[in-house]
Amino acid sequence: MSKVKREDFDPRLFEGICHRGYWGEGRTENGLLAFEEAIKHGSAFELDIHLTADKQLIVCHDSELERTTGKKGIIEELTMEEIRRDYRLLDGEVVPTFDEVLQLNNESVPIVVELKTYKGNFRALAKKAMEALKGIRNTKTITIISFDPRSLLFISKKRFTRGLLIYNKRPDILAALRFFEYLDIEDVMLDNDKVIKYRSKGGLVNTWTIETEEQLAHASGLADMITFQHLPFDKVGEAIHGTKGS
Repeated sequence: MSKVKREDFDPRLFEGICHRGYWGEGRTENGLLAFEEAIKHGSAFELDIHLTADKQLIVCHDSELERTTGKKGIIEELTMEEIRRDYRLLDGEVVPTFDEVLQLNNESVPIVVELKTYKGNFRALAKKAMEALKGIRNTKTITIISFDPRSLLFISKKRFTRGLLIYNKRPDILAALRFFEYLDIEDVMLDNDKVIKYRSKGGLVNTWTIETEEQLAHASGLADMITFQHLPFDKVGEAIHGTKGS
């Protein structure tokens, strides 16, 4: 296990992380309006980045654009110009570039950046992300995660913490955890014996995606960071601080 402490992270990451921004009520996930709402509340947020056909970084959860824009198209098969010309999010905003989100935030709150690899582009995606992040002054405000451990190997651990994403159907990938700074797991894995042992030895754990108060109550006692959606900020804060005081 890579040696990492809470002090290596921006402390606001332990106060709750908005999944894909704070979306809903006319704000599309991973859109500028959703990120603005998180920033307004002083909350860390998570986003997903992809590499377009012309090697530019764009923010969207899926490679397929249809769910958030209403129009079919694969990000990795389109140029940035094509996406910006032919697609709009359901809230009417542009599909944002990574640079636009970084400029909007201006290091005001922490960002969890998920690398979304596609057909073996893990190295190119990671290197482009590092290029985009070279101007970040307070590197604690950025942490990088991915389901693809290969991509994380091309992220400088001297600059940014790296979290290995694992979902319940792939517990075997826990074997790769020792190469990275923390664990980022689906909430149904919080009771996994290996996860509990990892945390008992000082390992840090983030969990996703917490959507109900029941999930929140369970996660607050078993995770260090909580990625949430569709929950009020005050409920998240109460659960986190209630656990700290117990």
